[in-house]
Amino acid sequence: MKLFDYPDAKQIIVCGDIHGDFNAMVFKLCIQYGCTDTLLVVAGDCGFGFDKPGYYEQLYNKVAKRLQNTNNWVVFVRGNHDDPAYFQEERIRHKRWRTVPDYSILSADGHQILCIGGATSIDRSQRQKQNARYHIKDVSSYWADEAPIFDESVLKSLPTKIDTVITHTAPSFCELNSHIGLESWAEWDDTLIDDVQRERETMDRIFNCLKEQGHPIEKWFYGHFHRSWSGVVDHTLFSMLDIMEFKELPTTL
Repeated sequence: MKLFDYPDAKQIIVCGDIHGDFNAMVFKLCIQYGCTDTLLVVAGDCGFGFDKPGYYEQLYNKVAKRLQNTNNWVVFVRGNHDDPAYFQEERIRHKRWRTVPDYSILSADGHQILCIGGATSIDRSQRQKQNARYHIKDVSSYWADEAPIFDESVLKSLPTKIDTVITHTAPSFCELNSHIGLESWAEWDDTLIDDVQRERETMDRIFNCLKEQGHPIEKWFYGHFHRSWSGVVDHTLFSMLDIMEFKELPTTL
C-alpha cells in the first residue's frame, strides 16, 4: 500500500480506457477542456508494455511542459491491457505523470481515493498466440498476472477512510453483465467465462470488505467495458466510463 498526496490539486477527473492514446488524453485535458490544477486518474488499459520502455520516456518528454504549464497531474491505474510491472515497480514516476501499484491511495481535493487495477482479457487466447509468434524483449500484448487481486490484510489496515474507489473492472452487480461477445471468445478459451466470473467476484469481495470496515464509499469509477453507465448500489454511486470519457469527482466541502 502506498500513499500519494496531491495538495495543490483543485479538481479530480477520472478517465476511461485510453489504449495508448496518451497524446489525445493530454490534449483533451489541457486544450479541449482547458483544465488547470487538475488530477486526472486513468482507470486502466493505459497501454504500458506494448512498446519498449524508451518510448514512454520520449512520450512524457513531449507532454511534460504542457502539464507543467497547466499545473495538471496524471495518475495511471493498471488495466488488463497493461504490463503489471510498470505499476508494481512504479516504472513511470515523474512528478506529474506516474503509474501506481494496486491498493495505492491518492489524497487530493478532500478525497481519499483507493486504486485497484486488473481484469481478464476476453481476447487473451489471441493475444497469447501473438506473444508466442512475435516475441520481442520488453514488449508484449498479454500478461498472465492481469487479474485483480483481493488483499484482505491491506483492506483491513488502510490508514484513512476511503470515500472513492477507482478500479479497472467492477463488482458483479454492476454493468456490464451481458455475455454477448464473451461467448464467441469462450469458444477458443475453455476457462474464460469462469475466470471472468471469478474476476467480478473478486471485486464483490473488495466492495464488501470496504463496507464491513466502515469506509464511507460515495463514488466508484471503472472502465474496461467501453460503455457508459451509472447506478447506485448500497449508497455508492458506480460510474462506468467509456473509452476516453472524462467524469469529474465533486469537491468535498
